[in-house]
Amino acid sequence: MRAKDIMTSPVHTVAQTATVESAAQLITANAVTALPVVDGAGRLVGMVSESDLLWHRVPADPTAHLNRLPDTDPANRPGMVAEVMSSDPLTTRPDADVADVAGTMLETDVRSMPVVEDGVVLGIISRRDILRAMVRSDEVLTAEVQHRLDEYAGGHRWAATVQGGIAHLTGVFDDDPEQGIVVVLARTVPGVAAVDLGATRPNGG
Repeated sequence: MRAKDIMTSPVHTVAQTATVESAAQLITANAVTALPVVDGAGRLVGMVSESDLLWHRVPADPTAHLNRLPDTDPANRPGMVAEVMSSDPLTTRPDADVADVAGTMLETDVRSMPVVEDGVVLGIISRRDILRAMVRSDEVLTAEVQHRLDEYAGGHRWAATVQGGIAHLTGVFDDDPEQGIVVVLARTVPGVAAVDLGATRPNGG
């Protein structure tokens, strides 16, 4: 399963020149925890999260306002996203394996990663996206794998059954290339962990 299979797209982005308040509104309105930040050409330049936006708005010390600390003084608060965003964010590619993406998220304690190609944000993948894909029932996966195979074949040539995330396929293949295509079709269904072939070629080949 690849990042492009489960990423959210199109993705909500915010300009680096946008106000902190407008970024906060976007995050709240779209129920996300972070937004990719783009420049005037639409290329990724950073990420801004809920914590980035709150850092200069809510003091860690409830009594900080009494001492007029620079970080919490309204006169010194950053106004633009570029001033509070995290530069050089972790990104992933559309063809990245979801298991690798999940590992990176856990190791670096990030909740979402932009999916980028040639500097352009194609989507975003979050921990929630990964969990949603991984917890799909075998019945749902069976139906989706079967649909993909039937659509490719133009009819019912192979039977699919998913058990424990493993897609078991039975039927007849014309040749190795066709077998390879069928395996790829089944393997790319989000939630399918592996493919088991019980199929054979004609005449036992």
